[in-house]
Order: sequence, then structure tokens, then C-alpha cells
Amino acid sequence: MFLSALNLLFAGLLLPGSAIPDQPLKPFGAVPSERQLKWHEMEMYCLIHFTPTTYQNKEWGYGDADPKIFNPSKFDAQQIANAAAAGGFKGLISVAKHHDGFCLWPTKTTNYSVASSPWKQGKGDMVADFMKASHKAQLAFGVYLSAWDRNDTRYGTAAYADAYRAQLTELMTNYGPLFTSWHDGANGGDGYYGGLNEKRVIDRSTYYAWHEKTWPIVRSLQPNAMIFSDVGPDMRWVGNERGMAGETSWSTLTPKGIDGKPPVPGLVQEKNLTSGDRLGEQWIPAECDVPQRPGWFYHADQDLKVKTPNQLFAIYVESVGRGGAMNLGLAPTPEGILHANDVQSLVAFGDKLKKTFSRNYAKNAQLKASNTRDGQPVEAVLDADRYSYWATKDGVHQASLELTLPEQQSFDLIQIRENIKLGQRLDSVLVEVAEGTQWKPLAKATSIGANRLIHLSKEVKTAKLRFHFFAPVAITVSDIGLFKVAEAPFSFTTKTQENYKNAKVTLTNAAQLGIKAEALLDNNSATTVQTKKYAQGFIFAFPKETNVRGLRYTPTGNMPQQAIAKYTIYRSEDGKKFTEVQQGEFANIKANPIPQELPLNLQKVKFLKFVPTALVQSNEVNLADIIFYEEDTK
Repeated sequence: MFLSALNLLFAGLLLPGSAIPDQPLKPFGAVPSERQLKWHEMEMYCLIHFTPTTYQNKEWGYGDADPKIFNPSKFDAQQIANAAAAGGFKGLISVAKHHDGFCLWPTKTTNYSVASSPWKQGKGDMVADFMKASHKAQLAFGVYLSAWDRNDTRYGTAAYADAYRAQLTELMTNYGPLFTSWHDGANGGDGYYGGLNEKRVIDRSTYYAWHEKTWPIVRSLQPNAMIFSDVGPDMRWVGNERGMAGETSWSTLTPKGIDGKPPVPGLVQEKNLTSGDRLGEQWIPAECDVPQRPGWFYHADQDLKVKTPNQLFAIYVESVGRGGAMNLGLAPTPEGILHANDVQSLVAFGDKLKKTFSRNYAKNAQLKASNTRDGQPVEAVLDADRYSYWATKDGVHQASLELTLPEQQSFDLIQIRENIKLGQRLDSVLVEVAEGTQWKPLAKATSIGANRLIHLSKEVKTAKLRFHFFAPVAITVSDIGLFKVAEAPFSFTTKTQENYKNAKVTLTNAAQLGIKAEALLDNNSATTVQTKKYAQGFIFAFPKETNVRGLRYTPTGNMPQQAIAKYTIYRSEDGKKFTEVQQGEFANIKANPIPQELPLNLQKVKFLKFVPTALVQSNEVNLADIIFYEEDTK
């Protein structure tokens, strides 16, 4: 060692009193794979729900739909792909099979597919159409394959698990390079199952052999495809269907199963999905899925409830802007195209994104860092390169970065990025703004990661800002940006003509249920009722014979465990003797507790009884409204 140092000294490479050059930074904690890096760069993509369920006006199909109903008259995959691209989305995922079991490609594994439908005389392949349209629109393509199949009579047996893997193999083989293979946790329950109409229960921890047999198919045939499920292995569900990650959302996670079983889709502890885990064992960032409409499938009564560009931007800030990805659900109409309102909103959202990020007001700022690592200059934070970065020396875990703009600028959106190739290093950041000779707090955030957006409550005008960074290791910052959110004046030009109105009813057994009738009937989601006596049913009296078109049930959004999962509806002439007219389920109500509407089309009704027959996971129901519709004779 002495001779080596002496040789360096004589060579002029190490002078007495000179510092030893900083060494390259080592990664901190779990780091992303190459496919995960590409996924982070995509930021946004879309998921298309279009099956026979669309024609049944449901959210989850039961598996009993006749393939003959699937016959879109104006199907246009290119219109859908172009609308997504106009919105700034970078990929498209085809729901190749949803829980109803209907396959959008002519699979060899079942007859319940497009091959048995009248669409294109049974010669069509909708997955292929979406793939071609995606590529033409310069979008990456992916597929979703539901593990639950409510149609297949083999479901629950080893034969179905083999068939599922055969379906996955077909999709991984025949549709070009895929950016994702998407799997959710819905598994087992009531279904058609070849006409048996029964409940099937599986052992989720072993049935699909996810790690042993199923996901290796993806890894082998599509090595660049991101695998999505509740807990990864490549990206995780964010824990809600509002599209919003937590204010703190780490990209690292230690997946945890339930009851000592390994974590697999549908069998995972959900409490840390929204936040992730600081120092989690694996890099499994959050995917934030949200439908463009209230529901994932098309419903005509939601034509005026399409999310506006401003609503989509708010979701973008709380998904992409919190280190995750935004997955927006698109719902084609029964004709097979996106409704004009959906297209309008996507185009305007894309325009808003372009205008917002067209100018970085920090671009020409003068920079002053409290500490800088050799070879990692502070100027890297303004070059718009995700992987070039400014860093501090080892042992410097707190540092400040001062920006002086050429002149005062107005902005209301702050962007910060880390070089995630070196892990998620920053714990938090505090942003200050200069007011005269004083520094005033402006904003703060945690879990920076791949991208952090801080949307201020109002515009700030200043020429000087200061960022304070905190980390358990040497700090890295890749990008800093200051932007002004573009205005998005917007209104739908295509309206929906509704030919029904709210029917007048009274709740005759409110006292027996121990609730206030007005809270249930006021069409106000803020007023709720709660009762353990729900099995008695809610009995409604109409002041006169009424043609009842439908019913809208509004759950309590923050109490999904107490939502109604299944129901039965009865009618009566005298309010005493009732006859069953309909039963069903409120699909996906736990993950997406939105108002759901039921078509009834009952003539000359005097009394109706609505009976919750199953709750999500409680012995007490909590709901906001039950509203009936009648035909509008005006």
C-alpha cells in the first residue's frame, strides 16, 4: 500500500494535502430493472373494457351472456387508439378476457369467444385489431387476462388452471412485443360455470401456481413485459380505483401475504399498497388505475359523467406525480367506439399536458448548491435528462439548492426527480421562496422517486427559490422544474337525453330498520344511514301506480366494507305479500364504491322491497341513497 501511494505521488497524480476523488455512487436499497425504467418513462397508458358485459349494462358479467349479443356495428380500434394517443397516453391494454370469460381472440381453449359471435361472421380477432391500431398510433401494447372465469365449467379444477396458462401462452406468443401482462386479484365466487350457477371457491395461494408455472410464461415469451398484480412482481395496485397514490408513496415494497401464505393476486395485505414501504425489499412501484367514467364498462347514463380534463390532470398529479403510473380505463359503446364526450375530454387533457409542460421556468436559472460531488455537477438538474444528476459527497445527507431566475416568474407546479437507477434516496424536500430578505416556506413533499409534482394552491411569483433535501445517504437530484398549469375551459358538446325522472316514494318500515327515511331518499351522498337489520329489506311505497324504469344505489364511499354486494328485489300490491322480480350483484363495489344503477322496467308498481342479501365484509350496512326512476311523460 505504501509503495502504491508513493508511486502515485511521484507520478504527480496524488499531491500532498490533496483530497481523494469522490468514488461513483453505489445504489441505495432496491433498484428498478430495465423494464421498470421503461415503464416509469411511459407514465400513462389506457385499459379497454369491451366484452358482452357492455351489452348487458353491467360492471361484471356473470358469464351467462349469449355470444350472439356481441356484434359491434361500428367497431373502430383506430378511433380508440388515436384518442388515447391524443390524450398523451403511451400505451394501450386490451382486456382480452374479463371475469365473464369471453375471449376477444379466437382461442383454442374455449368456444366462448369472438369465434362464436356474429361479429365479422366469427372470423374476427379484436386483440389483433387493438394491437395493430396501437402500433399505428405509436402506442405500446399490452393485454389483460382475467384469472377468474365465470363462464368456464372447468373453473376450480386443474383443467381450468392449465387452460388459463394455455390462454396466456397464446397471448404472449401471437401479439407482438407487449409492454405489460395484467392480472388482478378477482378470483372465485358466484358464476354461470357452464349453466351450473353456483359458487366456486379456490385456494388462491396455490391454484394458479403464479410463481411456479404462470408468470414464468410471461418471463420466457415476453421478457420486457411488466407483470401487474396486487403486489407485482413488477408493479403493484395502488389500493384504490380513484387513480391516486398516497401523499407518501414509496416505489419499494415488501409484499406480505395473509394467514402465513405467500403474497399472490387476491391474497395480500393491502394496508401498505398505497404508501409502499420505505426500504422495502423490492422495487414494485404503484400503478394507479381509474376509469374515465364512474364505471369501467360503458353505461349510457354516464355520458355526462366523463372525467373532465381538469379532473384527469388532478389524477395525473397524484399518480405520475407521486412516482407511479396512470392507467385510465376506456369504455367503448356497444357500437364499438368511444363516445364523443370521452374523445373530447382525452384530446383536451392531452392539450393541457402539452401546454403545461411546454416551458420550464427554471431552465435558465443560476444554481448554487451547498455541496457537490465530484463529477456530478449541479447543472444536471436543468438538462431534462432523467438519469443525469447532481449529487452530494458521501456523508452529506442534508443539502440545499438555490435557484435564481433571470426575472420574476409565475408558476404553480413544481417538479422534482431522482435518478432512480441509484434507488429512492430522498426522504423529503422543503421548498422555500424569497420574500425580500427572508425565506418563507412554500411547499414540502416526501418520497420523491421517479417523479414528484407539487401542485400549489395558487400561483407564486418570484425570482428566487431554495430547495432543502434530506436523505439517509448521499443525495441525488435529476431534474427540477417550475411550470404553470394551463387553463382548460371545457364543456361537453354532446348531451344525453334522459327520458326518466326521480320517482316519489316513501320508506314504510324506516322505524323498524332504525333509520331516517329522508337520509335514504334525499339524493344526497353526504347523508347516510346505517343498520344491522338490513335483511328485513327496505320497503318502498309509491303514491300511485308507477312504471319504474330503474334504481340507483349509492354506497358510502369511505365505508366500502359495509357496501351491499348482492340484492333481491320484490314487488307487492298491498305492501305485505311480495313476489321476487330480480336479484343480482353490485360488482366491484369494494374497490370502486360508486353509484350503480339497475334497470328494472316494471309496470304499474305500488310497493317494492329492496333486500341486501350480502355485504362486502360486515354485519352492518351503511349506504347513502336508494333512488327510483320513472318514465318522464312530459
